[in-house]
Amino acid sequence: EVHLVESGGGLVQAGGSLRLSCAVDGLTLGDYAIGWFRQAPGKEREGVSGFSSRDGDIYYADSVKGRFTVSSDNSKTVYLQMNNLGPEDTAVYYCAAGPYPKKDPVLLQLWVSSPSLIKSWGQGTQVTVSS
Repeated sequence: EVHLVESGGGLVQAGGSLRLSCAVDGLTLGDYAIGWFRQAPGKEREGVSGFSSRDGDIYYADSVKGRFTVSSDNSKTVYLQMNNLGPEDTAVYYCAAGPYPKKDPVLLQLWVSSPSLIKSWGQGTQVTVSS
């Protein structure tokens, strides 16, 4: 059974930074893409970033490009480094896994951009940015 657990959220002032972690269990990270998503109060869930550790494919939504960085330093954890945070980044952040059988950056972007297709979510981690 696949388990993904998010952590690292918190309260930070505008301009600050946070690093989120997604602990992955029950799957081989190299066979999957890991996506980061967020949902702000009253808004739909949106994709933030997608990452394939096997191929090095990375996708960022325009709203976070240049400020957020996704990485992995082992086979079990994926990180989302968030810099220069603003109040608009306040949301519950989630990670999810999707099969990624071959290198396909276009598919990665489509998957991250379609969070409604993902059926299983963890508890998420709250990020609150004060102005």
